[in-house]
Amino acid sequence: MKKLFALIALVTSFAFAGAALAQDKPAAAPEKPAAAAATAAAPAAPAATTPAPTPNKGDVAWMLMSTALVIMMSVPALALFYGGMVRSKNALSVLMQVFVVFSLVTVLWCIYGYGLAFTEGNAYFGSLTDRLFLKGTFDSATGAFANAATFSKGVVIPELAFVAFQATFAAITCCLILGAFAERAKFSAVLVFIVLWFTFAYTPVAHMVWFWMGPDAYTSAKVVDEMNAKAGWLWQMGALDFAGGTVVHINAGVAGLVGAYLVGKRIGYGKEAMPAHNLPLTMIGASLLWVGWFGFNAGSALEAGTSATLAFMNTYLATACAVLSWSLGEAMFKGKPTMLGAASGAVAGLVAITPAAGNVGIPGAFVIGLAAGLVCLWGVSGLKKVLRADDSLDVFGVHAIGGILGALLTGVFNAPSLGGPGFYNNWFEMKPGFESIAGQVWIQAKAVGVTVLWSGIVALVAYKLVDWTIGLRGTEDAEREGLDTSSHGEAAYRM
Repeated sequence: MKKLFALIALVTSFAFAGAALAQDKPAAAPEKPAAAAATAAAPAAPAATTPAPTPNKGDVAWMLMSTALVIMMSVPALALFYGGMVRSKNALSVLMQVFVVFSLVTVLWCIYGYGLAFTEGNAYFGSLTDRLFLKGTFDSATGAFANAATFSKGVVIPELAFVAFQATFAAITCCLILGAFAERAKFSAVLVFIVLWFTFAYTPVAHMVWFWMGPDAYTSAKVVDEMNAKAGWLWQMGALDFAGGTVVHINAGVAGLVGAYLVGKRIGYGKEAMPAHNLPLTMIGASLLWVGWFGFNAGSALEAGTSATLAFMNTYLATACAVLSWSLGEAMFKGKPTMLGAASGAVAGLVAITPAAGNVGIPGAFVIGLAAGLVCLWGVSGLKKVLRADDSLDVFGVHAIGGILGALLTGVFNAPSLGGPGFYNNWFEMKPGFESIAGQVWIQAKAVGVTVLWSGIVALVAYKLVDWTIGLRGTEDAEREGLDTSSHGEAAYRM
């Protein structure tokens, strides 16, 4: 383990160096306000005669509760969902990986990840220095807290609330990847890969999709182009992603598929039965995911208002629709609906509605949910056979495919003519608009393509580096014995 921690420290130092090289401005440049919306940065400094906005206690309470709900989505929800689907000899290893990876990414986020994702830098990375170790978010000498913008002019939340909220997104994204190579990857290899992928895949994609200067920066029509130019690349393009279809699900799903190929198939895959060992655990995990996802999606509104309400209802409805369509699809094509299928359908619906949650109306939620159940059922059956990868827990088939579906349909059902709210294309006057379905779908498709390529390339390089240094897999004997015992010296069950 000493070698592992030394290697993690070394990798992290390389990450710092790489991030610093990615900056368009010198490291000694004056500190900028940090970003603040799941697409927003801190507002520009108000005029001296204008009172600074103060956070509303209701918004702050909603964001803190939403953050706690997303933490629940990883530990225990995702851990139980994944843990129940593997064989009993590997159940504890999955719980351990989720628990430790969630903790690792949280720490990395507070050291440098937040700055790379949500501060002003260039179109691909934020600044490494502006919020290093979260400096500037709280002044202990004066007791002052920095504020971060939402999506409304003059409305702010404490920046630390936004930091914590977005930390949970980064952490659960990395945890999602683990299901693709469950039951055979070395624990040390998992941790080193996560450090690399988080640094060079998650943070830049989050910056490209979600970073902008915030509504208060648009003080006049004259500065619109200037402010737009400071945003992330895909934000400038006009890509819509309310809560993480590209940043979280496509990003993780593609990295998982690459891992399934490079780590290799489980010993006995295709020859031995490998059923889920505890479906009640999986059902409990899926149910907790459903509850926690309200924080994930509705919390991404950053305010306790109508946008959060729409995202909440869409998340509720689309998930229920996906459970029904997946179960019906199983009954039609496989003869029987299954509990594993219903749980997977719920997750598919949650994934697909994520980019659309506050970006579509109720008609969109119906269609996206029903489509997600059937499309993701195909993703874990027909498509999986074509890909011939041992994606243990169907990370690609559910998260990448569901994320792609949701991202594309966001471009369709955002249209006011189909019940959608449209979006602000004029942040100075705060006027909603929508140009065309075809045009927005094309923008969404480009965002999907960029995410697939970026995540896939970074994952490929990261897996290769880990394999060349410490190896991705342990011995055959260790795998046959089970990772619970061989990696951790424990067992999930003592009979």
